[in-house]
Amino acid sequence: MHKDRRPPTMSDVAQQAGVSPMTVSRAFKLGGLVQPETRARILAAADELGYVFDSTASSLRSQRSDFVAVTIPSIANANFADTVGALVEGLKHQGLTVLLGYTNYDIHEEERLIEQLLRRKPRAIVVTGGRHTDRTRQRLENASVPVIETWDLPENPIGHIVGFSNAAAIHGLVDHFVARGLDRIAFIGGDADRDTRGTDRRAGFVAAMRAHGLDGSRLIAAGPPPISMREGAEAMNHLLNTRPDTQAVICVSDLSAFGALTACQRRGIDVPGQISIAGFGNYEVGAISVPSITTIDPSPAQIGAIAAQLLCQLEEYPDTAPICHRISPRLLLRESSV
Repeated sequence: MHKDRRPPTMSDVAQQAGVSPMTVSRAFKLGGLVQPETRARILAAADELGYVFDSTASSLRSQRSDFVAVTIPSIANANFADTVGALVEGLKHQGLTVLLGYTNYDIHEEERLIEQLLRRKPRAIVVTGGRHTDRTRQRLENASVPVIETWDLPENPIGHIVGFSNAAAIHGLVDHFVARGLDRIAFIGGDADRDTRGTDRRAGFVAAMRAHGLDGSRLIAAGPPPISMREGAEAMNHLLNTRPDTQAVICVSDLSAFGALTACQRRGIDVPGQISIAGFGNYEVGAISVPSITTIDPSPAQIGAIAAQLLCQLEEYPDTAPICHRISPRLLLRESSV
């Protein structure tokens, strides 16, 4: 037991490095006016003593934090992980870190998190999606920091945008199937209000089918988001039981598409010989499944990288007018579709 042991202080580091405490403080701040050899000596002393710089106290004095607040709907979704990973990588050279808020596809939980995050005075806020509660929207509009909405193209953006139209992406997939002579097409998922992007994909499917003069009523609910492989299989079984003449199925995600594929395989239904299947997200499981699954790649890492570049730009030019970076999702044709 070391009851009298105390953590090393900035003064301890200054004494060991032979500099003033103010110089130590500057050395720990990105862009601080300290000679490289002096900074190296200070960091070596801090490392030897086990000193950790208290950025909270520094932020209180300067009224500027060193983190960007980010909200994501899922911590298990590989797409959002890729977005956050690219965002983290792009910000670290600015001396900025990411503080994550997990909404679980719930806009009311997003509201609670945004209020909590704003109290901590983030340098900027990056949110997933463009639909929010009225209270969240008010808070973000009144925030004195940049706001970036990602993974969507909201009609009435709050600030900056890095995203794409989920509806348009699915519309293109319907066009692909119709061009190949398929007209009895179904959609699995996207019925829950919580998953606004899934709802947009479902709406894009219905709009595309109507544009082609086709029946867009083959809509199969698959449970609340995120839809699992098991739920995708259950939805596919229901579809095959009720609409056995279906020629193609578009799933809200690759996970649900993989579940749909396994349901067909258990029934001895040939994919794509008897029915074509497509997903969304370009997940690894879809690339290695047999057959591999046709999908839409939303470029999640690109979303994060561009958001980071935009934040760095706003650091230098904070009065920049709202910017909209449109991502172009790619259709990846694989073995599960004709």
